[in-house]
Amino acid sequence: MRNVAAIFQKQIKDTFKNKEILIQFVMFPVLALIMEELIHVEGLPRNYFVNMFSSMFVGMAPLVSIAAVISEEKEKNTLRVLMMSGVKPAEYLLGIGSYIWLACMAGAFIMGMTGKYKGREFAVFLMVMGVGILASMLIGAAIGTLSRNQMMATSLMVPVMLVFAFLPMLAGFNDSIKKIARFAYSEQIGILIGRVGEFQIGVENVGVILGNMVVAGLVFRYAYRKCGLA
Repeated sequence: MRNVAAIFQKQIKDTFKNKEILIQFVMFPVLALIMEELIHVEGLPRNYFVNMFSSMFVGMAPLVSIAAVISEEKEKNTLRVLMMSGVKPAEYLLGIGSYIWLACMAGAFIMGMTGKYKGREFAVFLMVMGVGILASMLIGAAIGTLSRNQMMATSLMVPVMLVFAFLPMLAGFNDSIKKIARFAYSEQIGILIGRVGEFQIGVENVGVILGNMVVAGLVFRYAYRKCGLA
């Protein structure tokens, strides 16, 4: 646990030096806050912008952050030094994973406050966001592990991130895209967020999210066996 705590603390310091990662944690919460406070259109559903940006946040921030961190440290040989210093791969992944999850949950907390969710609604909102963030992190970890450097990670993560981040928004405007988007975890997270007040969870919601997580886990396993972390 000392190694995990040390990795966690190291990542906090690195984030404030790396503005590209820091902006991932604050961009969508700030956008949601600004849009909810400044734009008032008659007939617009409750918390429209909070719900829309929440699903986009889930599909982008955790995925990009963890992929960028792993690929950067592989490129700079920081990971190799850590492994030679006795840090195990599981300890490293737990350290950066817990940090990124908590940082993203802080953003989710701000979004929940912006949406004026209270009590049970607020707890359900955070729970749904937490599951979505975890799913996104698995995909990002697989990309970061598979990449030899940051350039390769960027070329892999951008199309994947664009798909998962923007599918929920596009699905709201196009029925054809909606039929495809229902197989993406970010779309199911968006659907569940829209039902926060009722908290209706269907078999499809759970099945798609778990299915996406299993596939991401298998890809990560393949990437780890092929490339490793060092």
